[in-house]
Amino acid sequence: MKKPGLLIFFSLLYMSTFSQTDKDTDLVLWYKTPAANWNEALPVGNGKLGAMIFGGINEERLQLNEESVWTRNGKIEDKKVAKKYIPEIRKMLFAGKITEAQKLTIDKILSPRLPTGTNAYQSLGNIRMEFENYGRIQDYSRELDLKTALVKVKYRAGKIHFTREIFSSAPDDALLMRIKADQPGQINFKLKLDRKGANPEINYDKSGMIIMKEHIGNGVQMETRLKVRTKGGEISEDGNSFSIKNADEAVIVLVAATDYRGEDPGQLCIEKLSRIKGKDYQTIRASHVMDYQSLFNRVKLELGTSAAVYFATNERLEALKRGSEDPDLIELYFQFGRYLLISSSRPGSLPANLQGIWAEGMKPPWNADYHTNINIQMNYWPAEVTNLSECHLPLFNFTEKLIPNGKKTAKTVYGCKGFVVHHTTDVWFPTSPIGYPSYGMWPMGGAWLALHPWEHFLYTGDKEFLKNKAWPIMKEASIFFNAFLVKDPETGWLVSGPSMSPENSYFDSEGKAVSMDMGPTMDQEIIYNLFKNTIEASKILNTDEKLRKTLEKKLEKLAPVQIGTNGTIMEWRKDYKEAEPGHRHMSHLFALYPGTEFSFSTTPEMMEASRKTLERRLSYGGGHTGWSRAWIINFYARLHDGNEAYNNVRALLIKSTLPNLFDNHPPFQIDGNFGGTAGIAEMLLQSHAGEIVLLPALPDKWEKGKVKGLMARGGFQIDMEWANGRLVKIQLYSKLGNSCHISYKGKNLDLATEKGKTYLFDNNLILAD
Repeated sequence: MKKPGLLIFFSLLYMSTFSQTDKDTDLVLWYKTPAANWNEALPVGNGKLGAMIFGGINEERLQLNEESVWTRNGKIEDKKVAKKYIPEIRKMLFAGKITEAQKLTIDKILSPRLPTGTNAYQSLGNIRMEFENYGRIQDYSRELDLKTALVKVKYRAGKIHFTREIFSSAPDDALLMRIKADQPGQINFKLKLDRKGANPEINYDKSGMIIMKEHIGNGVQMETRLKVRTKGGEISEDGNSFSIKNADEAVIVLVAATDYRGEDPGQLCIEKLSRIKGKDYQTIRASHVMDYQSLFNRVKLELGTSAAVYFATNERLEALKRGSEDPDLIELYFQFGRYLLISSSRPGSLPANLQGIWAEGMKPPWNADYHTNINIQMNYWPAEVTNLSECHLPLFNFTEKLIPNGKKTAKTVYGCKGFVVHHTTDVWFPTSPIGYPSYGMWPMGGAWLALHPWEHFLYTGDKEFLKNKAWPIMKEASIFFNAFLVKDPETGWLVSGPSMSPENSYFDSEGKAVSMDMGPTMDQEIIYNLFKNTIEASKILNTDEKLRKTLEKKLEKLAPVQIGTNGTIMEWRKDYKEAEPGHRHMSHLFALYPGTEFSFSTTPEMMEASRKTLERRLSYGGGHTGWSRAWIINFYARLHDGNEAYNNVRALLIKSTLPNLFDNHPPFQIDGNFGGTAGIAEMLLQSHAGEIVLLPALPDKWEKGKVKGLMARGGFQIDMEWANGRLVKIQLYSKLGNSCHISYKGKNLDLATEKGKTYLFDNNLILAD
């Protein structure tokens, strides 16, 4: 009988019409045909300006996005009568009158959604190009090189080799595309901009400039300007497009802006083009690559290799479904997540939304807004551990801007001080509870967001950041929950509510599926982390002692996480029967990940219950969305189960990954990419429980490998190498000079470090001379 590995290899060989032995396939997504649809196109971005490149031969399309192209279809207002009914709703929930409580909540608490649900993120438009038909095309390839953030399209027509290269530059805030051939005078194409808006104004002038502008409903005023530069040949225009004829080379430069931040978009575009005007293509390209690599090159990962590296990315995904092992593809996926974060979230930008910055059309799924009941937070799970701390900053700025409206909502809806955010928001910062109890009656968004700046501080040790950025957010969130918590009359514990476990439901005493409860487990877990972090920050900053002592008392009385009769973590205040035991949200495991309440050293019984909870969820079909599967990887990593974590990495790639490696909810939703990258890092390094744990969830399949540049809390940069499934050596660089406790397979080391010093260890954690 033939070995399965050989069968898979020859199957791949049969699929592939040529191998790529003549090219460097390391960290490159590549394909042998143009993108047939958006889910096959390749993304570029600079944090603000993005494009999806299709790579068509005769007809090329670049679908464009600018981060602030948003509608504004009205304003969501808090219901002014709401706070009068909160006590009554609490009494109903404590009494088990869930249906009545939900009806009253719909009537008196939840604000109506906008006609479009929330405001919508929209496409900027499209660059469309129509090339001269050269007949038979050979040697076609389309690729995204993660090492340089460059997309290339290459093919041969007869003896002429054509190349297009596209990137989005952060230093110059512009999208560039160069089209060239290896013979002179061969570049011929038509070029235009378009947009499926209400009434975009598009003008062409003889200087090679296209200007497109539109007022997006009642939202932003947008403008984009495209400039064509050529070497040789000529440019002509007919009012609807440009024609470039007989050029040796053409360079397209596109800039875009809106009035979202109060500036004139036309003037911003003029200024951006003016800054680029004196620079040649190679100078702009070199600046882009240097800037990008200053972030991307911080982390390297090697998990092994296989024959699959010689085949196109989409073929490799298909081979996984037939049982192929492809460690290089997992490396590629891990680094693709880092690439997406660098490309969609930079200092000064808005945070990455449900689709990062890449969204097609005028009404993308869920409006590509910000869901705060896991999705926006998951976008930033890899930021610190994979050494992209700067990319985390847009989330903190965004959270800070939610506070004014969040304080109004806290006062109007609940009669509380502090700030609150519910499950959905957008770039106009609404914070109200909206829609229906099954998703809208969830007041935990602000508290969860407030955990992120504390994590940033733990990794960076930046006390100025803690004082000026993190503390105001953490303080206001804690003030709200200090006032919001009430005593459970049955147990005496403090619980949140009215609330619910995100988007899930249970059967009440009458057998009806309901959502609302007092003290859902996730609420209690988030509040535990929030209060604990705020208390610690208060001590570090030596501030707000009165608030600190109040939170310490409340923390002692906070309702604990409970284990149900079947040995799993209870999702609600009581051991209710789940309406959807295979639900995509696994909110009651927040304390396992991303929370820090559960660990083997402090709560072993909760770790065991967490495993049972996870196994039960999966047995009923849980993990069926991309982001949910990514979360499961992190859960198993925290449970130190490398093989199950690995199985779920494979499941994420096999079941929930599109041909261009975008995460598939379905449809595309970027959080799964980020969650998957975070999960792979979590398998290799953990530092949440007061110690640095090396290779905590290394699967058998990753027998040999290396990782460089992962970050641990306390400001420690870690490089590791392992072979035969065991650590060979470790290098620790101390950025801050903190002390740390290092753990590996029962071996432990307490280390006092000096700032800026590097320490080398062997697999017994013995310091090298």
